Amino acid sequence: MFSCIAWAQDVEEQELEEGQPSFGGVDQVDNRIKLDSELAPFMEMQFLSPYFGFKERVKDKTGLSFAVDYNSLYMSSTADIGEGHAGSGVFRFYGSWDLVGKESGNLGSFIYKVEHRHAYTDIPPSGLGFDMGYAGLVALTFSDQQWRATNFYWRQRFAKGRIAMVAGFMDMTDIFDVYALASPWTHFSNYTFSTGNAAVALPNDGYLGIAAGGWITDNLYTILGLGDINSDPTDIFNGFDTFFNEGEYFKHFEVGFTTSKEYIFLDNVHASFWQRDASSFTGDPKGWGMVFSGTTYINKTYLPFLRYAYSEDGGAILSHSLSTGIGYQPIEGSHMLGFGANWGQVNENSFGPGLQDQWTFELFLRLHLTKLITFTPDFQYLINPALNPDQGSVFLFGIRGRIAL
Repeated sequence: MFSCIAWAQDVEEQELEEGQPSFGGVDQVDNRIKLDSELAPFMEMQFLSPYFGFKERVKDKTGLSFAVDYNSLYMSSTADIGEGHAGSGVFRFYGSWDLVGKESGNLGSFIYKVEHRHAYTDIPPSGLGFDMGYAGLVALTFSDQQWRATNFYWRQRFAKGRIAMVAGFMDMTDIFDVYALASPWTHFSNYTFSTGNAAVALPNDGYLGIAAGGWITDNLYTILGLGDINSDPTDIFNGFDTFFNEGEYFKHFEVGFTTSKEYIFLDNVHASFWQRDASSFTGDPKGWGMVFSGTTYINKTYLPFLRYAYSEDGGAILSHSLSTGIGYQPIEGSHMLGFGANWGQVNENSFGPGLQDQWTFELFLRLHLTKLITFTPDFQYLINPALNPDQGSVFLFGIRGRIAL
């Protein structure tokens, strides 16, 4: 379970044969490293082969994998209020360390990821949406939080990989409502096309929690977990205090069906349910909700999706959110064109009554210039920005870049 396979090759053949797809989504560190190693770019950079060979030798001898990347985004809008533009960069260092159970198949691994998120402009892209009167995040991960920790947890497999458990400081998007185009780093930028469709009040990255999941049959899986809603990724170890002393949690449960383990989350239907307590730190009320998601993989080229999310308070941005779209990738592991459309009803408990429903459209083209360098033009068209009723629509243009080593 637990691997949001961007395309069919994202899980190692050995894992598939043993029924052990990786735990997590596209951006779970093991999956991210493997995806980057299998890219089909325009150009190869052979002079870096010794470096990648060194990484492979370290992994083989010690079980330690590591990677570094730098992500950059600049966005400009036609909004008649606010800054009108924003830029940000994110440095990330991440990997895993396989420490126990290598021979038994019940592998135990330590997963880590640290980041530095910094703005180039007065506001980062994550704040640009609200700054121009759009109730939402036009760029989810590009903030100005400075140093932060996203992952610092243990993953343990049982029953030859049919069951997996994680505990520690985690990223909810790795284990909740995962689908193939959910990554804000390599797919859509707008939050309405990511985990929860902007209608789930997710805890911050680096939350202290526990989750488990397993295969019920060869086609049916389930995931459940609990985590601290008062997490702070810039001070994750404070999570021990808030988890045990405040006792305010986000709980989730998911059940899904896939045509085969090889195509989990490609040919996939799942239902995710969540409930969260009121937060004594942020003041967000308690709430609950659900997400229904369906994707299918056509001719190993097209990936259409249809997703609906509902929230009953909890501090979510949207109370109803319906997203649909398609990804097109002519060659597995290569460039991608994606288009998405979303209708969203703004949560009146978060922003007040009488606001217009928003429509969001996004088009991106991800180009792999080399295995190291990715360039992604991104276009968004926002109709009826709910917090800017004097402007009927806003157009945004973004340029996203990524260097991965």
